[in-house]
Amino acid sequence: MSLQPEPPLHSFPYDPFQAQAIDAVNRGVSVVVAAPTGAGKTVIADHVIAEAIARNERVIYTAPIKALSNQKYRDFSGAYGDLIGIVTGDVAINPRAPVRIMTTEIYRNTLLDEPDQIADTSWVILDEVHYLDDRERGTVWEESIILTPPATRILSLSATVPNVEEIAAWMREVLNRPTEVVVETKRPVPLHFSFQCQNNVYDDWKSLRQHGYTGMPARHRRRFGRHEHGVIPNRIHTLVRELANDERLPCIYFAFGRRQTEELAQEMVGFQFLDETEQAEARARYHALCTRFDLIEEPSAQRMRMFIQRGIAFHHAGMLPTLKEAIEQLFTAKLIKLIFTTETFALGINMPARTVVFDSLRKYYAHGFANLRTRDFYQMAGRAGRRGMDAEGFVYLRLVPTRISLAEVNHIITGPQEPVESQFNASYATVLNLYELHQERVIDFYPRTLHCFQASKSSRRRARQKFIDRLDLLKETGCIRHAKLTVKGKFASWMYGYELYLGELFEAGLLDRFAESEMCFALSCLVFEPRPGTHFERTIPKNFQWVARELERVHRRIHQLESKYDIEPFAPPPHTQLGWAIDAWSKGADFATTVEKAGLDEGELVRYLRMIIQLLRQLAQAPYTSDKLRQTAKAARARIDRDVVDAERQLRA
Repeated sequence: MSLQPEPPLHSFPYDPFQAQAIDAVNRGVSVVVAAPTGAGKTVIADHVIAEAIARNERVIYTAPIKALSNQKYRDFSGAYGDLIGIVTGDVAINPRAPVRIMTTEIYRNTLLDEPDQIADTSWVILDEVHYLDDRERGTVWEESIILTPPATRILSLSATVPNVEEIAAWMREVLNRPTEVVVETKRPVPLHFSFQCQNNVYDDWKSLRQHGYTGMPARHRRRFGRHEHGVIPNRIHTLVRELANDERLPCIYFAFGRRQTEELAQEMVGFQFLDETEQAEARARYHALCTRFDLIEEPSAQRMRMFIQRGIAFHHAGMLPTLKEAIEQLFTAKLIKLIFTTETFALGINMPARTVVFDSLRKYYAHGFANLRTRDFYQMAGRAGRRGMDAEGFVYLRLVPTRISLAEVNHIITGPQEPVESQFNASYATVLNLYELHQERVIDFYPRTLHCFQASKSSRRRARQKFIDRLDLLKETGCIRHAKLTVKGKFASWMYGYELYLGELFEAGLLDRFAESEMCFALSCLVFEPRPGTHFERTIPKNFQWVARELERVHRRIHQLESKYDIEPFAPPPHTQLGWAIDAWSKGADFATTVEKAGLDEGELVRYLRMIIQLLRQLAQAPYTSDKLRQTAKAARARIDRDVVDAERQLRA
């Protein structure tokens, strides 16, 4: 029997997996959906939101990155207007709306800090739930699932993973509610793999092996020098010319370095991918978008114009968010035929193309460069092939025989996708908030985790002890006394990620002493993470030097405590490198001047300023803050939340 919900929200017939998931939703059952990139998982989320609005119910949609949150907000608010809100830390538009878009961190924080705001929520949609095994942020997804109220059903959307049944079994156990699993392994648009090797393009594995890797030993040495004896270098012009001739554009070209995306785009300026009509439209639309987002005077936007009028663009995290959004809109309008981008373009943002190219099959992971994981590979490769437009999607791999063996390539393409493994590592704020509710029974939280569900007995013991160690450290700092949170502890419980630093500064009365610019500088020292191999000006403005000394003193105290309890990773030291930039921006300098003083990419600086804004919001809202501190935090935010940094302005434009 075909499961076709009546009446269907969409004009097209549902695929079997979509119909099965929607049927579960209609029966009020939580559901985990695992399907390939581009298969149409969003259709199920659309249904949940439409049904909830029709019934005057409340829904929360969580996303792993702000770019995806922003896109969902634009999509849903375009359909439902003021019924949609967004809360991402640096943005709060219509935060009491019946349908709220959130980052997963904000959802977790709200569950702990203001659970009453979640209590009447019928559904929470966890997009990209396979982020459970993200090394740095996976614990947020785990905590979010555990803390979701019993009456709230969960729609979990995941990439294809082999242990989806295990994840669902854990959710059933920890939440004590029915949870169904819907799995789709078939891609709506099949993928065809081709290979550029030694500057030839091979359309099948046999030809690649016989000709591309001729004379290469099965177990070769990897050599990463500029010259590799006996290997003909791949020319990008050769590949792009073939894509254009074979009508395989538009193309998303993945390169794993920001500078590389720009350099590759520069190599392509001799090409023209647009006809005269498209060129005129691209120029007009780009000008309109630059006007709308106040980018007309920005040098980076002016530079991009040269590429846009040729149907070319690049896209990476170092760019202004508004410029990235302008490019995304042009790509959606089919006016960008070739985009060079980093892997963030693959994270849920709905930008399919006919072709995907991998410049390399190696990228930087937590501990250095390694071959792409199969799951990551298909997250990107799955962008190839536009449903309803292409019979197949084309994926091109650029290979250098001395850098990767055929066996390694084969494993990436055909190997099993990696299972999701827990990365549970509760933050100090999570421990404090749970202690507020459960006192010493807070230790019972660990047995509910996916980590406990998956781990061996010895791993469970170690993880449980780590939880206890964090609790003991918080007691020693004075955040917990006599089985209760102290004033310091209640304040720190709102400071996710920076609990120890800000708790110490709060207790010492330093937050009340800070002037507006000093507060911005102090927060910049906490959020800034220098990229490996970068060098910065070590001096800082004189008016900030006393703040830096106090932060160093606090860090020594924190390091002693974390060393005593063997809690890793240790809190990083304060980094003062943004001092001159913060001083300039808080005094009203223009963005170009501030970027120059920061020595960062534009997008990086915007990101750090928005992180500071998020902390200023938290300081203004936290319990037990003085009126002076609250006023200083609000005034400091007003100083820096302006122009291209203002995320709300970007969304309201």
